Amino acid sequence: MTAPVAEAAAGGLSSSSLSAGSLGEQFCKVRQQTLTLCQPLTPEDMMVQSCPEASPAKWHLAHTTWFFETFILSEFLSGYRPFHPDFLWLFNSYYNAVSDQPLKKLRASFSRPALDEILDYRRHVEAAMQRLIDGGLPEEAQRRLVLGLHHEQQHQELLAYDIKNAFWSNPLHPAYKVGEISVATQNVAPVQWIGHDGGLVEIGHQGEGFCFDNEQPRHKHYLEPFALASRLATCGEYLDFIRAGGYERPELWLSEGWDTVKAQQWTAPLYWFRDGNDDWQLYTLRGPLPLEQILSTPVCHVSYFEADAFARWAGKRLPTEQEWEIAASNLPMSGSFLETDVLHPMPAAEIDGLQQMFGEVWQWTASAYLGYPGFAALPGALGEYNGKFMCNQMVLRGGSAVTPASHIRSTYRNFFSPATRWHFSGIRLANR
Repeated sequence: MTAPVAEAAAGGLSSSSLSAGSLGEQFCKVRQQTLTLCQPLTPEDMMVQSCPEASPAKWHLAHTTWFFETFILSEFLSGYRPFHPDFLWLFNSYYNAVSDQPLKKLRASFSRPALDEILDYRRHVEAAMQRLIDGGLPEEAQRRLVLGLHHEQQHQELLAYDIKNAFWSNPLHPAYKVGEISVATQNVAPVQWIGHDGGLVEIGHQGEGFCFDNEQPRHKHYLEPFALASRLATCGEYLDFIRAGGYERPELWLSEGWDTVKAQQWTAPLYWFRDGNDDWQLYTLRGPLPLEQILSTPVCHVSYFEADAFARWAGKRLPTEQEWEIAASNLPMSGSFLETDVLHPMPAAEIDGLQQMFGEVWQWTASAYLGYPGFAALPGALGEYNGKFMCNQMVLRGGSAVTPASHIRSTYRNFFSPATRWHFSGIRLANR
């Protein structure tokens, strides 16, 4: 299949100047997208939790519903009766101010409630949300509704990660969806170095569109002159790194990264494997592919440690998140997103200028995930959404081929621990 290009909505979903009907339409659209993602799955598929980072698909269906019930309906809909009294703690992820919760690693053991009951739970909450929307939402409820929709979009992306890892872990390596990944060109666009003068710049979200609390406040930041690679690093270039002994050279790695390589016995990115002829294969959501067919596509599923080691080997570095944001701030948000249904990053075009800044793969930056100067978390339990994770995480920017298009913007800050690689993460180089 040829990769179409999606254009992301600049501000994402927003409650600004929207009627109850528009909010209701957004709510229905996002909720349906989650069910659409689950359509190819069997009930057995939806129970699998194949790695510590993952959750079963059935749990995602329940937890996204729990968010609306817990933070909106229970507070703003008079006379609302929760679907089940135990769901408050059973499907709580990490909100300690709300309730205790089961250990994450036990989520695959929830054979009950059954899938049919989870779907009934979704319908129960959706009907109640529609009554609340039709009756007129208080301003705070509107804000929480839009936050809940972005929360569900985050879980749609997580669903794609978790499904891919579950099917990869199956010895049969089944495809999530049928259909070929057709790469339009194997020609790799030459890297151009797109310079920026640096200086005093402003970083962070501005305007009335939605953003998470960790994108604010907007603030000044000083940058030295820098240059970014015009495109993402490719599978072919990463294969050169492997062939040059990249996983065997401790001088290329951070100390913790080298320890991780040895402990986990990494020799290639996640989902790369060798076939019977000792040729590299790559597992995708559409099944395994010979790596030689997609050498021009961005390398994906690498950890921060691998991205940093690759950059050192190439004689370059990873960009800071501030450099990335300034470079991306005036670019169109186009690329491969969830709606394009490619489900895999696509090659760069042979054109001048910065490209692949949005979609394709989340791009590791050299920046630790910390609060901006003056950062204040949301009050109450919702303050646990982002702020409490500002430790031992690195920032990624730009979205991926499984990010909903309306969810992304240039100020969006994703974050993961540096050894994580089950998400769609890749590499853009920077030059001093």
